[in-house]
Amino acid sequence: MDTQGFDPSGTIERNVALELVRVTEAAALNAAPFMGQGRKEDSDKAAVDAMRSALSGVDIRGVVVIGEGDKDHAPKLFYGEQVGRGFDAENSHLHEYPMLDIAVDPIDGTTLLSKGMPGSIAVIAAAERGKMFAPPEKVYYMEKIAVGASARDVIDIEAPTYVNLERVAAVNHCPVSDIVVTILDRPRHAQLIKDVREAGARIRLISDGDVIGAIQAVMEEYNVDVYMGIGGAPEAVLAAAAIKCLGGDIQTRIVAKDEENLQILKDLNIDMQKVYHVQDLVAGNDVSFAATGITTGDMLRGVEPFGNGKVRTNSIMMRARSGTIRNITAIHRYARKHVAKPEA
Repeated sequence: MDTQGFDPSGTIERNVALELVRVTEAAALNAAPFMGQGRKEDSDKAAVDAMRSALSGVDIRGVVVIGEGDKDHAPKLFYGEQVGRGFDAENSHLHEYPMLDIAVDPIDGTTLLSKGMPGSIAVIAAAERGKMFAPPEKVYYMEKIAVGASARDVIDIEAPTYVNLERVAAVNHCPVSDIVVTILDRPRHAQLIKDVREAGARIRLISDGDVIGAIQAVMEEYNVDVYMGIGGAPEAVLAAAAIKCLGGDIQTRIVAKDEENLQILKDLNIDMQKVYHVQDLVAGNDVSFAATGITTGDMLRGVEPFGNGKVRTNSIMMRARSGTIRNITAIHRYARKHVAKPEA
């Protein structure tokens, strides 16, 4: 590896960014056989194991800052876990590998996969070490609003819903009635849904898929203008990585899961009024994002067997520094990929 002019502190090289796609492909390939089987834990374990194995071969010194559990709850990729070839004890070239923050969701949409429904994906994001926000312990949820580049300077999560929708409509030179808002279909969003409808905008309700929901609101090719509502805090950071690459904005605030959690957050002196923008969630320009479809959805096709032990995957990869977005279709052979087979 040519290290002339190379800063090992964090630069995400092009080949590393592309290797992240291999990681999400591995998770998707191993999770896909569980489609529709109602076995959420088994599918999650298969995806986690595959993602961890794939990460071990990537030329990085990565530290998981957004994972799925802690060290005592294997097989999760836990907070603080070290991943990548740079942490191989037998590797004599540690200085050559960049130090990165890693955020993962081996299956975003576990329920979707277990029910055989569209839209489950495997996701990973990377940034320079120390540049990615790690939600404090006991922070599970965030209120969010996400938009594309045209509206990134006009939204304000602290403003009333109708104000944000009017501002988005103004910069898009259209009436509010043309604005489409994606919202997770949850009882907690009853008032938000009412407010959006009273403002005159249209709504696209989704059952799951918090990360994709936010990303689609930022991408021009989808008929969605805004993402609003309360969703997972880890998902906010993953979405922020993609949104950083796309030039949009996401604003978030920490919210309590329930009354018990509210008291815990108060005891921990968590500032629930602070607004986190995209640059607060993922700082710097050395940011990469990758996702692979597990079950076919609006954005990515799922894992598709097509005979002779072959399967096709569909992935997306983004880099903030270059602004590049790649759609990647790959063909894999089951026998060579060691894809897990679900036991009866």
